[in-house]
Amino acid sequence: MKDSTVVVILAAGLGTRFKSKLPKVLHSAGGRTLIDHVVRAVKPLASRATFAVIGYQAAQVEQALRSAGHGPGRGPGSGPGSGEVRLILQKKQLGTGHALAAGERQLRRAASSNRGTIMVVCGDTPLLTTATLRNLLAHHRRKRAIATVLTADMANPAAYGRILRSADGSLLAIVELKSATAEQKKIREINTGIYCFETRELFPALKRVRKNPVSGEYYLTDVIELLAKAGHRLAVCRAVDPDEVAGINDRAELARVDTLLRLRKARELMIAGVTIHSPETVRIDPDVTVGPDSTIEAGVYLNGGTKIGPECVIGAYSIVTDSQLAARVTVKTSCVITESQVDDGASVGPFAHLRPGSQIGAGARIGDFVEIKKSRIGRLSRANHLAYIGDATVGEDVNIGAGTITVNYDGVNKHQTIIEDGAFIGSGSELIAPVRIGRGAFVAAGSTIHDHVPANALAIARARQSVKPGWMVARVRKLKKTPKTHS
Repeated sequence: MKDSTVVVILAAGLGTRFKSKLPKVLHSAGGRTLIDHVVRAVKPLASRATFAVIGYQAAQVEQALRSAGHGPGRGPGSGPGSGEVRLILQKKQLGTGHALAAGERQLRRAASSNRGTIMVVCGDTPLLTTATLRNLLAHHRRKRAIATVLTADMANPAAYGRILRSADGSLLAIVELKSATAEQKKIREINTGIYCFETRELFPALKRVRKNPVSGEYYLTDVIELLAKAGHRLAVCRAVDPDEVAGINDRAELARVDTLLRLRKARELMIAGVTIHSPETVRIDPDVTVGPDSTIEAGVYLNGGTKIGPECVIGAYSIVTDSQLAARVTVKTSCVITESQVDDGASVGPFAHLRPGSQIGAGARIGDFVEIKKSRIGRLSRANHLAYIGDATVGEDVNIGAGTITVNYDGVNKHQTIIEDGAFIGSGSELIAPVRIGRGAFVAAGSTIHDHVPANALAIARARQSVKPGWMVARVRKLKKTPKTHS
């Protein structure tokens, strides 16, 4: 059942202190854009509709929302109740009050004219949780308030607006820092910029907001004071965790929030049975899953939609992106694995590189300084060190010696190498594709193979060695007799 609430995410600003062409809400922390985090926090509220007010680089923000799977709503099936984010365009960014006024018609319609609640959240609060928003909404309804402000007590209130209360503790107004007196600046209770409003009083009050003489903007905070002076019931809901409602104004704050989000994800996994060494050093994206009794060592990056099974070990400083690792997989120190699959009990590394399209079979071993690209390595096969395998299909129980190269590119096209079950490829071999090594065949070390090798055959393809006894002694004598010249 859909709630009667309409959610509005404010995401129109540039973010001047970021000193970036990219809109502030499209900067990333914890593996997602700032606005993506906020949309995910509001979606479980099952509101009638969710809107984003966009302005600066509007097309870019819209595309980012689409790419993250949030819409925005267009055409049949979109709109209130569809679960998609709908857009309000604020052509000129004239403040938070102006942002809501720009969408009055759409918001009134979505909120069933004057019967709904409008929740306003900021697009740059990625630590915000659904639980806090539900608590705010419940508090707003319990108090039967016309407006409720989410506040927080901060040890260092910095540039946040301060909450002004009367002697009996009721909300009087919100004062912005640049307008605050020295005494008001000592107040530690701050405005988070997150509110609930009853539609029937919000928009009439917005029409009475005047342009700030200093900034030339219309502030949503002025609505609170107008409603208070008109005698309406106002409420305050304090956030339990001040960090959760922290906005981001520059890249230093962005880095701090990124760290908090990473630690939140690491804690979630540790509670679920994963061992993480030095969790402050790992970076695990929010959609990553890790099975119980797995160990993540220091400095590991797990990116994108990576899925790791139970009882795996991911060695220090390894980077795994959009890959699937089954149970009991060992990834040793400093490996890079991208868009690849590693089956049960396989071992990779140290210092191995699995490029996109690599599939490592159960129990296979990929050793140090081995690079695999778009290849299938069969069950129990081994490439223990210093090899390149590209565009290849390798069967089961194959041994690939050190220094082996599949020569897959002729300067125009990529070609396939096929190595059948039980074959042995000696060290220092070059397999010039397209080529097939038959089942149980043996390629002698140092061979350059360009023709197919039949099953169970021995292939030797190298120049015959020539030895000239005493050659070096003669050469040294000759050099001693030759006069040296200086240029």
